[in-house]
Amino acid sequence: MAASTHTVTNQAPPLVGYDVFTCDRTLAEAVERHLAPELRAEVRDELGLLGRAWGSEQVREWGELANTYPPRLRTHDRYGNRIDEVDFHPSWHRLLGKSVAAGLTDAWGRPGGHVRRAAGLLVVSQAEAGHVCPLSMTHASVPALRAEPELAEVWEPAATSHVYEQEPGPVAEKPGALLGMALTEKQGGSDVRANTTEARPLAAEGEYVLTGHKWFCSAPMSDAFLVLAQAPAGLTCFLLPRILPDGSRNAFAIQRLKDKLGNRSNASAEVEFDGTTWARRVGEEGRGVRTVIGMVAATRLDCVLGSAALMRQAVAQAVHHCAYREAFGGVLIEKPLMRNVLADLALESEAATVLGMRLAAAYDAVDAGGPGAEQERAFLRITVPVAKYWVTKRCTPVVAEALECLGGNGYVEESGLPRLLRESPLNSVWEGSGNVQALDVLRALRTAPGAFDAFLREVGAARGADYRLDRAIRELLGELADLEGVEARARRLVERMALVLQGALLVQWAPPEVADAYCASRLGGDGGSTFGTLPHTLDLRAVVERARVTV
Repeated sequence: MAASTHTVTNQAPPLVGYDVFTCDRTLAEAVERHLAPELRAEVRDELGLLGRAWGSEQVREWGELANTYPPRLRTHDRYGNRIDEVDFHPSWHRLLGKSVAAGLTDAWGRPGGHVRRAAGLLVVSQAEAGHVCPLSMTHASVPALRAEPELAEVWEPAATSHVYEQEPGPVAEKPGALLGMALTEKQGGSDVRANTTEARPLAAEGEYVLTGHKWFCSAPMSDAFLVLAQAPAGLTCFLLPRILPDGSRNAFAIQRLKDKLGNRSNASAEVEFDGTTWARRVGEEGRGVRTVIGMVAATRLDCVLGSAALMRQAVAQAVHHCAYREAFGGVLIEKPLMRNVLADLALESEAATVLGMRLAAAYDAVDAGGPGAEQERAFLRITVPVAKYWVTKRCTPVVAEALECLGGNGYVEESGLPRLLRESPLNSVWEGSGNVQALDVLRALRTAPGAFDAFLREVGAARGADYRLDRAIRELLGELADLEGVEARARRLVERMALVLQGALLVQWAPPEVADAYCASRLGGDGGSTFGTLPHTLDLRAVVERARVTV
């Protein structure tokens, strides 16, 4: 019998074997824009090397394996001894090793450190997003650790090391360490002031024992965790090592691993402290929220970057598929309606990347100090929750529409799109859901007057370049002039702020066809409620070609 029915035709080749960084024009341009000239060549080479590695078939396979074989909890050894270990597939450790070696926990105090790290995070997250969680928390722990210089002296070098050491041990004996956090509890969630975990001081200065139950502890195999507990003077931050200085195990009981929608390669756990769990105080008693606020802001930025990465990978896959797939007499990318859908998706992806990288550049300016540092600090205070709210919410519809571009091919696991889709809601939930972000923006408007001024200066730099942006800025100021019932319309207000900010950044930095399409559809009202409703008179071909990966 002839085997002609088994001949495969009209299928797109896999999108592998390419430079994830260099092929992303938006990201490469942002790096050039935000780095000092003397750093550009070095960082371009560094990120190109990273991009080629993470676009390889091998790394993509590691990502698939880490999700196919998720972590497994072992509470006891064969003899009945409590060990509380989580076993990961070897691919998980390979992914972490490559990312730590690339400096993705090392940004603070490094020239251009936040921009180069943000770009690297956007690259590696496209291959496997779950392993980014411990990278993010380790990076973000540094501002909190600095509240206790004695602890920072020991833990900051380990946290910013480029060496990944998976075996547990005292931090003094490890070339590098990862840090996690356990802030939320089942009765409080984002309302961390409702935490009931208790901290009892010991005789030694700064040492305590903890009693309590944490509802979410991310990356429970980290070397230490920042936790919140109620000390005699109120809610306080603590550093809880998994292995004590003498090499013994701390009382850190993992009750169960969460069975999550996505992010399955990464372990998230419920943990219990039994009254003998030893911890060191970080910062002053009663000022726990103030101590961890820098960590929370840094992880919120990583939520923005993670969502931007998922969007970029989904759009790259959709455009790649449509460049090869033929239907109704031609390749899909040449069909006007499909081109409209792809261009609309590409706009959302580019706007997210540009905004995320601008925030990373602001972190570098604050870290470096100098005349503009305080203005950039004020800018971050209001724009981090604005970006966290909007970009993370746009991620799921973008990924879902990109999946649809592949049709049935996109709905099967082998395409990689289902994993992206399951991952897509995570960043809108982690570090405070939408309402928490919107209320935080209102808090910034009320208590940090310089924050909104910094926002206005940023969008004002683009005034006069596009009449739709100018009108949107005026309308936003009108909304802010009347704060009656502002809490009920906080989401509407924050959405408008995000759209105006993204429009201002694109008008200044994106190609004219991208800025024009964004302002027309997002600010000018000439677009629909779903993707693929851009005005047909725009240069959509140029927008799609800009998003296309050339393998």
